[in-house]
This record gives sequence, structure tokens and C-alpha cells, in this order.
Amino acid sequence: MDLQPSSRQRELIALARRSAERFVPRAERHDREASFPFDDYADLRADGLLGLCVPERYGGLGADYETYCLVSEQLAQGNASTALTFNMHCLTMLMMGPIADAMAMPPAARERHEKLRAAKYREVVEEGVFYGQPHSEPVEQGETDTTLAVGGRRFGTTARKVDGGYVVNGRKFFVSLGGAAPYYATPAIRLGEEPWIERTLYLQIPKDAPGVSFPGDWDPMGMRATVSRDMVLEDVFVADDAEVLPPGLFGAMYNAFPHLFLSFSATFLGLMQAAYDGALAYLTGAMPGAPAPHTGMAAKGPAIADMLFAIEAARALYYRAISEAQVGAPPGAVQRARAAHVTVQRAVVAVTQEAIRLCGGRAFLKRYPFERYARDARAAALMRPWTQELAMQQAWEAALGLGRAER
Repeated sequence: MDLQPSSRQRELIALARRSAERFVPRAERHDREASFPFDDYADLRADGLLGLCVPERYGGLGADYETYCLVSEQLAQGNASTALTFNMHCLTMLMMGPIADAMAMPPAARERHEKLRAAKYREVVEEGVFYGQPHSEPVEQGETDTTLAVGGRRFGTTARKVDGGYVVNGRKFFVSLGGAAPYYATPAIRLGEEPWIERTLYLQIPKDAPGVSFPGDWDPMGMRATVSRDMVLEDVFVADDAEVLPPGLFGAMYNAFPHLFLSFSATFLGLMQAAYDGALAYLTGAMPGAPAPHTGMAAKGPAIADMLFAIEAARALYYRAISEAQVGAPPGAVQRARAAHVTVQRAVVAVTQEAIRLCGGRAFLKRYPFERYARDARAAALMRPWTQELAMQQAWEAALGLGRAER
């Protein structure tokens, strides 16, 4: 088995690494101010990375899901908040493109989708637009729906069909890029009597559309530069051609491609690597402002090795999981994806905390990045739908043949 990146993947990884190096000097300021990193996005635009997951035939770089995850790991080493928000944009591009291509779709719907996504991709490549993904809602307004395997919950944002489009109402929560992205790929449920999955919509909503607002303050413990405010939708009109996916495909895609959310873990894998590299730089005196090479460096060797073991074990499982991502993946691959997600969740907290302990008291000062790394790492355990508890429950049910986890 060869899990080494391809030559094309290595090119994109190197491009991302160069971008990430420019993020580093700005990361502390954005964290302190809880401000959105527009300057990082300007670099992403200049480097062509906003088109990373846009197929080449539309002028993009043509990265598939696996390649995106490898790139995201690099970006996170510059600023984890930037990488986490970039995930929302790239998933939207992938859902419109290669993932939609692998889904069953009537010919007429596929033809229409091709026309609509071509226009959206053109805006990304030529105008540098990017997308948020307001998927979460603060209250479970709809019923639990056991036919929706990933997440397993309905959402309460509604869309009423009118001439030429939809009127959308709802409230979203933890909307990363809140008020910063030009567009938001927004799930909604069309009002009607048909089966629930068939009424799922995925709509492009402009941030400046009448009825769209982003209320409230944003002052979290970590991932502060994601600027994840609420998003309120009050009688927002959305035209028919704003459909990001054909009607009904959003719910079907959640069931058919549960690896979607494993992409979040790439950010935290990169964050682990940044903490490890930072600890080595600090202890050897290579980090600007760090004390002289640490006299106890040799004694700390086993603990440093433990950090490396944790990173490499998580990376090996994660790389295998993303290499298996496909529409209709077999149960074993889905279980490995869950295991990889939980492994990264646990390891990133342990590694970032250990970096502070090894470097000593001064590493707790805000002049160094370790405290930010540790705070950002805490967000890993909140990345649904495979939180530790849910993933373990689903794994247990699958092992007993209860079937719920794979429905």
C-alpha cells in the first residue's frame, strides 16, 4: 500500500505551505482581535487556492477530496482558524463538483446543475468569491429523522416555493465567516408534503441579500478568527438559479458520502504539527524570542518522541481514511473515518497541551503561539457529526449489527 502523495498533490501541498508561511505573522493579531483574516484570503486568492477544488475544466486547480485534506493540513500550520473557514468553502466546491458527479441524478437535473455550477465556479475563479456553510442551528426545531444517517437530525430553516425561487426563513448558529463571505451555501427544507429527504435544498444566499443579518458578538475561547456569528434569515428571496445542488440531493449526499465531515480533522492534524514544530523550535532556541537552547533538552527527549508518535499515528489513520472516501463507501471505511476523526480530536488536545508543559512556564505567555494552539485544539471535540460520544455509540451499534449507524 502506497499512501505517499502524488506528484500533483506534492505541488499543491508546497503551494499551500508557502501561503501558510504568510499567515503566521498575522495569526496572533487576528486571534487577539477575533477578526476575520481577510489578508489570508487575499493570499489564497492570489495563489489560486480559492479555486483549489474547482475542476480544471472550469479554470480551477482540480483538487479532489483527498487532495483538499492534504492541503488543508498545511494551511492550518499557518493559522488554524483560516484553515477551518477555508474548509467550508472547499466543501461547497466539492459538493457541487466531483461528489455531485458521483451521485445518481436524472439527466435533466444533471444538465441543469452543470449550467448552474459553471456560473458559480466562474465567480470563484474570476472574481475570487468564497462560501460559508451555515449548517448548524441553535435549537433542533425539526424532528429527529432516522433516514438522515449523518447527523440524524432535521433542521428548521424553511423555504417556501414562489414564482422564480424560494422565500427562506430560519436562524443558523456558529456560522463561520459570518458576515465575511460573499455567499453562504445554506441548507433549508422546502415546505410541502413529499418525503423529507426529497425536500432538502442547498441554496446560495448572498450576505447582502435583504433579510440576511449576522447579529451578536463573537468572543470565543478558541478559533477566534473564524468569526462564527449567528445568521438570521427573514423572508429572504432566493432565485431558482441559486440552487447549489439540485433539490433533494443535499439530504441524499449526506447519507451517501459521510466522509464529508472528516475534512474538519485536517485542520487539527495541521495544528498538532504546528505545536510539535513550535516546541522543537522553542527548546532549541530557534523560535524568535525563545530563551537559549533548553538545558534539559536531552531529558525531554522521550516526551518529544511521544508527541511525534501521537501525530504520526493519527496521520496514518487519517490518511487511510481520506484515501477511502467515496460515494457509497463500505461500512468498514466509514468506521475508519469515525475512528480517524476521534483519534485526531483526542490527539490534538494532548499534543498542544504537552507542547506547553515541555517548554515550561514562559511558553504560557501570549507572546508565544502555544496558548493559542491549545485553545484552538479544544474546538476539535465540537466538530460534528462524529463527536467522540456519537462516534463510539455508532461504532458499538454497527459492531452489534444493529444497523442504525449505516442506515
